[in-house]
Amino acid sequence: MVVGLSTVALVATACGGDDAGGDSGGGTQEITFAQAGLGPEGETTAAAIKAFEQANPGIKVKVQVLSTDATQYAQQLQQRFVAGSSTPDVFMIDETSPATYGKSGWLYDLGTFDPDLDSFIQASLGAGTYDGKTYAVPWYVNAEGLFYRTDLVETPPTTVDELVAQAKAAMAKDPALKQGLAFEGAKYEGAVTSFMVFAGGLGGTLDPANLDTPELRAALQFEHDAVYEYKIAPQAVTGWKEGEVQQAFTSGQSVFSINWPFVFSTTKGTPVDGKIAFTPFLGKGGTLGTEMLGINAKTEHAEAAWKLIQYLTSVDTQVTRAVATGNPPSVTAAYNDDLYAKAPYFEQVKKVAEVAAQRPSSPQYLKISEELQTALSSVVSNLSDPSTALTDVAATVKTLADQ
Repeated sequence: MVVGLSTVALVATACGGDDAGGDSGGGTQEITFAQAGLGPEGETTAAAIKAFEQANPGIKVKVQVLSTDATQYAQQLQQRFVAGSSTPDVFMIDETSPATYGKSGWLYDLGTFDPDLDSFIQASLGAGTYDGKTYAVPWYVNAEGLFYRTDLVETPPTTVDELVAQAKAAMAKDPALKQGLAFEGAKYEGAVTSFMVFAGGLGGTLDPANLDTPELRAALQFEHDAVYEYKIAPQAVTGWKEGEVQQAFTSGQSVFSINWPFVFSTTKGTPVDGKIAFTPFLGKGGTLGTEMLGINAKTEHAEAAWKLIQYLTSVDTQVTRAVATGNPPSVTAAYNDDLYAKAPYFEQVKKVAEVAAQRPSSPQYLKISEELQTALSSVVSNLSDPSTALTDVAATVKTLADQ
């Protein structure tokens, strides 16, 4: 992992020209764009930047690649903001951060540009708003839902009873199967997102101000019972994250799994190659994960930065990125015949994304998540009663949400 504030810079060339950003007088402007990650994602970003510069000869973009660790990436950004730096001008930002950064005065109000918010997947927009203002827009989304084996399950389940029956029937038929359902049960953020998938399928919404609801209790009860009552999930899920869940599913050991679309890229040559499908949990449950784009409140090149965001969220650029990296588009129109011809599985991803719920937008989200992680993992580990676990933390979570 990368420590400190050093960055790897990918500097694309640009020819001179008029001031395309309109921030100041003539001449070429340079803006800095910060993102996390290298590999295909970094290469695709670099290619998009180069094309943007060709289309906007008055703007030169320097790309700063910060830490791939989400916590360190956030720390690197925050240290710059606290120091009052005007760079990076524009940056990638995790969905859990805009409310915190907006409250701190670190983000530029994108409402001044009158963005076409209707063009985005609507559930993804909430993460970028705080106190009635739009501080970030979605760059690409991720949708967590239910994977299932199409050779073992003819029609995806719409009730808990159907899912349990299908899992048990498949396990009885195929001795290679070790479990019916794999999901993230470890004490980390994935415990929250997988719980939201279950909750959505059972009609619940994760609202920190109203945590103790029958639907959310039912979802937590199902997580517990999947392991200890129905015995379709192994006790090992108490330590599983996305990687372990993916391995259990793609190795042919699980009928169902809760996970993200990256699973599609891991099936080649596995026992499940060509035998999987992706759908909302019980027809309506999913969790939306969104990487956002925001602008530094102290930037000297706001209009140029906004031009870059518009380019990165344009339909053609989104399709290109989706095919190259597997990052699902945030713009609805990018889910088109061109994308489906190159990567058909995005049709399934769109169906999950359209019903998926975004994690709560709150300046205190990280603390809220810590409380939830403790409660959820305790139930999955059979250390707490699923009927009272949410009741026990509801008041604390509500207090945090009100701050």
